[in-house]
Amino acid sequence: MAYKLLIVDDEKDIVEMLSTFFRNKGYIVLTALNGMETLKQVEHQPDLILLDINMPEMDGIEVCGRIRNLITCPILFLTARVEDADKIKGFAAGGDDYIVKPFSLPELDARVSAHLRREERIHKSVQVKFSGELSIDYSERTIYINEHKIILAKKEFDIVELLSQNARQIFDKESIYEKIWGYDSEGDSSVVAEHIRRIRNKIAEYSEKTYIETVWGCGYKWVR
Repeated sequence: MAYKLLIVDDEKDIVEMLSTFFRNKGYIVLTALNGMETLKQVEHQPDLILLDINMPEMDGIEVCGRIRNLITCPILFLTARVEDADKIKGFAAGGDDYIVKPFSLPELDARVSAHLRREERIHKSVQVKFSGELSIDYSERTIYINEHKIILAKKEFDIVELLSQNARQIFDKESIYEKIWGYDSEGDSSVVAEHIRRIRNKIAEYSEKTYIETVWGCGYKWVR
């Protein structure tokens, strides 16, 4: 089955170039030229989104934040911005990777393929129950505490998956960042602490138990 990509950029020439390239690679391609069109296109459930940041009216980071609770697929930012503050905002909004313009099409193709392979591995996982109150559905990418469904952004769930499937193993921020964001991603490990803070806050709404424990001076581990 062909993967479905959503390509978003306010420059029509870039959209047409990328659309032609990925269609020739066998992808089904959806396109949008602005934020509002993107909100409509996500209803078609793309497998991955290439999202330009520098768009008028509603920029890519705002779009990402608005669609992240509607869709769990990878979102790769296309941007000329390289400041750390912009990267952190993008990751905090739910983005998964940065592709800095100008980029080579072979590199972009490789990044897209790597994210899709990772998603395929995740979707082959099954539900595992970890305690009387908490269960994790890896195929649905959702945590349940008792009967309460907790919605996590993509990177938040990726962290839960990594830690929970390696319970009691300690991961420092750098290793979490490398495993979840990738060795060659644009950014740094400071975003890991922010993601873990948000995960803890979401779990704390329904449970007093701490599932992600801080091991001071070492990193984080999942507590069964």
